[in-house]
Amino acid sequence: MSEVVVHSPPNGRLHHHYTDYESISNSEDSQGQGQWKNLRLAYKTLGVVFGGLVTSPLYVYPSMPLKSPTEGDYLGIYSIMFWTLTLIGVVKYACIALQADDQGEGGTFALYSLLCRNMNIGILSSKHANSNSSVTPSLHEATEKQSRLGKFFERSIVARRVLLFIAMLGMCMLIGDGILTPAISVLSAIDGVRAPFPSITKTMVEAISAAVLIVIFLLQKFGTSRVSFLFSPIMGAWTLFTPIVGVYSIIHHYPSIFKAISPHYIFHFFSRNGKEGWLLLGGTVLCITGSEALFADLGHFNRKSIQMAFYCTIYPSLVLTYAGQTAYLIKNPYDHDDGFYKFIPSSIYWPIFVVSTLAAIVVHTSPSKEGEVYSPEVNYILMILCVAVILIFGDGKDIGNAFGVVVSIVMLITTILLTLVMIIIWRTHILLVALYFIVFFVMEGVYVSAVITKVPEGGWIPFAISFILAFIMFGWFYGRQRKIEYELTHKITLNRLGTLISNPSVQRVPGLCLFYTNIQDGLTPILGHFIKNTKSLHKVTVFTTLRYLLVPKVAPHERLVISKLGFRGIYGCVIRYGYADRLNLEGDDFVSQVTNSLQAHIENCSDTLPCDPLEIQQQIADLEEAKDAGVVHVRGKTRFYVGNGCGKFDRTMLAFYEILHSNCRSALPALGVPLTQRLEIGMLYEA
Repeated sequence: MSEVVVHSPPNGRLHHHYTDYESISNSEDSQGQGQWKNLRLAYKTLGVVFGGLVTSPLYVYPSMPLKSPTEGDYLGIYSIMFWTLTLIGVVKYACIALQADDQGEGGTFALYSLLCRNMNIGILSSKHANSNSSVTPSLHEATEKQSRLGKFFERSIVARRVLLFIAMLGMCMLIGDGILTPAISVLSAIDGVRAPFPSITKTMVEAISAAVLIVIFLLQKFGTSRVSFLFSPIMGAWTLFTPIVGVYSIIHHYPSIFKAISPHYIFHFFSRNGKEGWLLLGGTVLCITGSEALFADLGHFNRKSIQMAFYCTIYPSLVLTYAGQTAYLIKNPYDHDDGFYKFIPSSIYWPIFVVSTLAAIVVHTSPSKEGEVYSPEVNYILMILCVAVILIFGDGKDIGNAFGVVVSIVMLITTILLTLVMIIIWRTHILLVALYFIVFFVMEGVYVSAVITKVPEGGWIPFAISFILAFIMFGWFYGRQRKIEYELTHKITLNRLGTLISNPSVQRVPGLCLFYTNIQDGLTPILGHFIKNTKSLHKVTVFTTLRYLLVPKVAPHERLVISKLGFRGIYGCVIRYGYADRLNLEGDDFVSQVTNSLQAHIENCSDTLPCDPLEIQQQIADLEEAKDAGVVHVRGKTRFYVGNGCGKFDRTMLAFYEILHSNCRSALPALGVPLTQRLEIGMLYEA
């Protein structure tokens, strides 16, 4: 979560800087409190950030199609996992990726947003993002000193589209990760009940796992704010107990296991196994599952707390746990299908089973905390998909294959985007960039090549999910573009507005109207449709646009941008949000903020109307009178009219867009606008 600090210099222009928890902690260090704050945050990360990563020992070995493994095979596998955790977990994510935050936010989209704003490209141009604001105060300076690669992206539409495709693929794969993680974690944990009760079949385990997942998702509406006191202790217990068991297993079964840290065991493993060893990488890659959350959840905590938790607890816990599992399997080479529960001593089997099950079902969402958003529709869709994955593809190996595809592709995408950040934004020395890119691109590329072979065996699941999501995104994007094109072509200019309201038949009726429009350079054609059919316009009308910017958060003092449109009682208002912001203005409070900003703008007299004090008082009086007379929020309810001249592609895509649009929630409920104040104006747009 980021905090916003606002400064108001003498010229009255607002400038703000985004500071993450790290800067806050640094200021507290001088008071002797920053370190304790980081320790508390590090403790909380156990229940939020590292759930997927630290529970991976439940399913890594069971996901490997081992046939007749030898001692050398297990030593090679452990060596691969150790160096994967060290290079990707410690070096790439904990040391490098956490430095690439977008004003306190992390993850694939944050990297894409960072690149777009620094190269003046993307879905939203920097000109729009920077309009009337200092949201991106250093952008023009960065553009003047743009690298050659950055200029190439600005000139090449193909390069920009490829970059957008890579970012979208990463986001789609992460959604697939959100479906597969609870499915494989819960299924692997519940599967432990079969050892003491052999009569329980796999079908029964799948049914129990599905029931547990349904309960989990139904409880998510309560959020971590009410039950978070359980999460971190559970994950803390898991993180503590499993390495202790691992140490016991090492001492009891194979004390020299750590000789496998030597990379030469990896070379021997591949020389002995060849293609079979390469295919096993689809299972070993699962040891690093959840590492993307280490970066993506940066906005919830801070860099120091995440690094502290990872270095001091998560990394050593995983190294010792996998060492213990491997030590057990060296002495019991055919127990790999139950590679986790078999290495647990019988005297502590049930306590570990309970802790592992609780750790696997920990949820991480909240409707009230900053950066943690709960959406009922999305929650139920994820629940249905998770349950479907378990019931249809209940074999842990199939789900593991799908999971491996997601993990490896997301890691590779992050490597590509981080490389661009190093070159374009950080201006890192080319030799260091080359070293980083070669090591991680080759390493993760080999992982991807291995998991792609698993596509027929369950690996197709994330591709199917990604294809469906990409089709939905494209359909929405295509329909929105066609709608914007129509609105820009048929927009109401200020001159046209003047002609409309000067018509004697058009009455200015009492009240305050917030008229929502999607375009800033002009007014929505729905306005002309409204005036033509109602022959009226409210005495005070505020044309309101909700605008999302390619920044994580917009300062509260810069959220509302008011302008006069040159006619009495008619104003423009742009409400700006970053991609990590929420629509959290509520009803009357929202209207009050708009009217307060409007009054301040009138008093400043910064536009073209004369600054006569009497005129200013009259405008303020008109505003107060209009608010007292009643408030109405007007938005368009538009649909496409598809004529006979449209081709099949347009007919199909626009029909699909209409289905999506009809199921899309309006922003007005999110703004807390009462039903009695909402007015929808229907209009057909000719395709």
